Amino acid sequence: MNRRAFLSTSAAALAASKSAGYPAEYPLFRAAGGPRELGRQHGEQASAKIQAHIDYMLAGGKMPRATLHRKALAFEPLFARHCPHLLEEIRGLAEGARVPFAEAMAVNIRGEIGNAPAEGCTAYAVRQGEILIGQNSDMTPDIPPLAYMLHLKPAGKPEVLIWTFGGMLGYHGINSEGIGHFANALGGGPAGRFAMPHYPVKRMMLECRSREEVLGVLRRVPVASNGNYVACDSKGIFDVEATTTGPEVIEDGGRGYIAHTNHFVCSRYAKKENFDKSWKDSFPRLDRMNALLESKRGAVRVDDLKRFLSDHSGRPTGICRHDGASCTVASLIAEPGRRRMHAAVGNPCESRFVAYSM
Repeated sequence: MNRRAFLSTSAAALAASKSAGYPAEYPLFRAAGGPRELGRQHGEQASAKIQAHIDYMLAGGKMPRATLHRKALAFEPLFARHCPHLLEEIRGLAEGARVPFAEAMAVNIRGEIGNAPAEGCTAYAVRQGEILIGQNSDMTPDIPPLAYMLHLKPAGKPEVLIWTFGGMLGYHGINSEGIGHFANALGGGPAGRFAMPHYPVKRMMLECRSREEVLGVLRRVPVASNGNYVACDSKGIFDVEATTTGPEVIEDGGRGYIAHTNHFVCSRYAKKENFDKSWKDSFPRLDRMNALLESKRGAVRVDDLKRFLSDHSGRPTGICRHDGASCTVASLIAEPGRRRMHAAVGNPCESRFVAYSM
């Protein structure tokens, strides 16, 4: 299929997916308590979305259910070693959603089990007065019906507000202590390995209260693949390219903002061999986001970010991505100091932002 035919098919698939069931806004689910009860409440509310996510994984991975179970359960000792409380929460999730424990595990492992769906993403953090942080999450267009906002009040830990889907305990979001993180896939870099998936690690990061604790998690817990985190604590912003050989920290250089897309920026891995494995549109997307942030330097507000995240420079693969193979499925702007996140379903140029609070 030539490029023009592919784009035409992708656009048709995207339009069909949107008309078939994109919600007007993401529902908000809330849960509170110890790990088992937290998972059970989450699972009860998100049951249909969790079961749909399992079906999505089975279809995408083209594997029988027994194989999915076997592969998911192979990760159980890793969870028991690094986050036993999340393992208990997953047991509660399975009970609440009425799915086998292995399948509740699988949705929290996702891409490490088989072939991960294509993901782009443009993330940013701004410190100009109050801290603002977020991203456009770019994935396959059938994700929005599986997604929701999740507010958790774990016993003895910070509250958490995340955008997630299909039973994942950790994804993009903030906590009540001012910690926030948003993520991008990375092209190339150190080889993958059998280790912890990023989703429980994301949740562990949101159990922290400072930058030092976040970096401690990323240094202590081995990750299975490379990924980037634009992050903040109550004092400032930073970026971490979390690799299978350890984290690489990137500072804002005094600009008051950081942006990141899908290629390495740190000096250790920002090399041609990795750039050759990165999405080609990652480079112009980063340049465009930096230019937009610089244009309002010192005065970036939530409404500015809504406009930036709707930018179509380079369409269909701009910041607001309309490529049917990997389109913007959620646009997110968090205000950690106000314990609030704004989220738009799908492309923000076509949807309204809704505010969600802890």
